Amino acid sequence: MQLFVNDLTVMDFSYLCHERGMVGESWIVDVILDGDLNEESMVQDFSIVKKNLKRLIDEYVDHKLLVPAEHTATTVINSGDESEVEVRFQSADKHQIMLRCPAEAYAFIYSDAVTKVSVGDYLKEIIATHLPDNVDNITLNLRTEVIDVPYYHYTHGLKKHDGNCQRIAHGHRSRVDLFINDLMCSASQQYWARRWADIYIATEEDVIDFAERKITGEIDNEIDYWCFGYESSQGYFELIMPKSRCEVITTDSTVECLAQFMYEQQKQRLPGNKVKVIAYEGVGKGAMVSD
Repeated sequence: MQLFVNDLTVMDFSYLCHERGMVGESWIVDVILDGDLNEESMVQDFSIVKKNLKRLIDEYVDHKLLVPAEHTATTVINSGDESEVEVRFQSADKHQIMLRCPAEAYAFIYSDAVTKVSVGDYLKEIIATHLPDNVDNITLNLRTEVIDVPYYHYTHGLKKHDGNCQRIAHGHRSRVDLFINDLMCSASQQYWARRWADIYIATEEDVIDFAERKITGEIDNEIDYWCFGYESSQGYFELIMPKSRCEVITTDSTVECLAQFMYEQQKQRLPGNKVKVIAYEGVGKGAMVSD
């Protein structure tokens, strides 16, 4: 007997990719449980499946940075007291990405690439130890939202957030709907999809001097990189990113602020026109700003 739950949850996270650098992503999770009927004539109660499996997925992947631990470009260094972990990564174009964060900010995927298969295997191994005796197997289907308009992948951190969003490198795959004079504007949507393709969106006040950094790795050309750092309730977070892959804004990088930022930029790009921005944060949620 098989029990299935579609759209169990959405995982919003970022991952390190040798070809693309740091990539924000949103994957929808479907699950299938194989097993015998229990004393209630069920494989497992739907409410229990949804609650327990979502909790595990949220705990081990959601709002984390996924690191391909077996890639030759990856270096992982544990601090002496293991409270902070430093990760160094080099992309195919020789750009360097470095972080120093609490251990819970990462998910280490024991593969040379972060893919739906490798992440599915990682989660399946974790979930298997929490399944009831009558369940023999679990199948995870990780998929992206079908988006028929331009979209972008972005990574950010929200130091003021009271939950896991404060982690400095978590992200989303997001569509953007832009209207000019009440008509959807494909050219404007394509502009933002290109501008924010695999981007890191940072807050100006989080920029720190390289001399103040805790990251121990050496950067080839400091002038070509930003260093960001902040203390939040979960600990100290620090990130070094190539400037070419960053958008530094004066506000926080909440979806509300990003919608406002796009709106103001669009008003400058197309003066005298009525503008409406619908910015998404992953799947099915976001913020709107209009005249």
